[in-house]
Amino acid sequence: MTDDMRSVLAEVNALRQGLGERSGFREEENLKKLVNRLEDSRELRKQPLAQALIDDLRSFSPGARLNATKAHINERRDNHIFSLFDASYFPKLSLDYLVYEELPADSHLVQTYASPTMPVVIKGSSEGFRSRVVVALFPENHIDGIQRPDDLIFYFIDKFVERHNRITRKMIEAVMAEGSFPLIRGADDQTVQQASSWWVRLHEYHHRQGDMPIPEFLPAKKYKPLAGLEELRVDVSGMMALLNDERLPREESLVAYEYILAERLLRYAVEGIPHPNYDAVASQLLFGFLREHDGIRVRNEIIELSPSVAEVLAAFLAEIQRIESRIHEEPVEAVRKRLLEFVNHYTDYDPVARDYRYVPFFADVKRRLGI
Repeated sequence: MTDDMRSVLAEVNALRQGLGERSGFREEENLKKLVNRLEDSRELRKQPLAQALIDDLRSFSPGARLNATKAHINERRDNHIFSLFDASYFPKLSLDYLVYEELPADSHLVQTYASPTMPVVIKGSSEGFRSRVVVALFPENHIDGIQRPDDLIFYFIDKFVERHNRITRKMIEAVMAEGSFPLIRGADDQTVQQASSWWVRLHEYHHRQGDMPIPEFLPAKKYKPLAGLEELRVDVSGMMALLNDERLPREESLVAYEYILAERLLRYAVEGIPHPNYDAVASQLLFGFLREHDGIRVRNEIIELSPSVAEVLAAFLAEIQRIESRIHEEPVEAVRKRLLEFVNHYTDYDPVARDYRYVPFFADVKRRLGI
């Protein structure tokens, strides 16, 4: 990274300090002050993307889109991201800048499972993007809150690799039977990076497939357990594609399949303890379904994958698809109720607390491994 870019990031970090509370980001007076400070910057204002943001913020009003900023990013005029962000689940993001490198991709994967997905690694960033939880950037995370179908979705794959090494790999060693996940268990960072890149491409593609795709049915799937079910639906769809698409390189496909299954079954399962988030609920659902249908066995606190685990995953996906297909003959609320009943059958819902209890197995694993 050049000295000029280091100066840009330093200026952004300094500007972040004077933004005030997130609730005031959209106030006209505060936006004017920010525009003035951006125009007074020494190096930052020279960046074309900074000028695009200045233009957008100067005329910003409720409901407006950051047209110039998003056009610059979507058209990949350079490898920079800069904007004013407001995402409740990424509390560290505010005014932030990032320089990225796009990762290479398999041509068949990109063409067959097309989506506006950008798997990248971070080459330099301001403070907000350094937050561990900021593993992706969605178009609606900008202050305008708007997503359009052609807006790029960025995944920071270096963070996926770090997270896998820090959590998932420990869990594989601690709770999986000998011989489980043979391809990903000892994989180097480059292999994990490629598997992560394949995962996010398949993930975004499958959100847009099926009888109740996102974003069309997003309002129906916003409730935590249904959001988790949607995440699981698309990832099991991705796993099936990896196992069944003969035009994808075989070994890379099997590595990515193991990687997605390990992340879904293990890592997400320990998130949010003692109050599981939607991804954790999805992992509990997967654990419960696989266990009840002999896709896994748990013996002496060790998980064994059944030889038929792929068939059980296919059956899981078929059941979700069967329920969602009823949308063509039933109202949304009726289908939503069926999906919720499916989730609750395989998870531990507490009707008094109106929340999901953690599977004791994973709560114990989190405690033992300190993850």
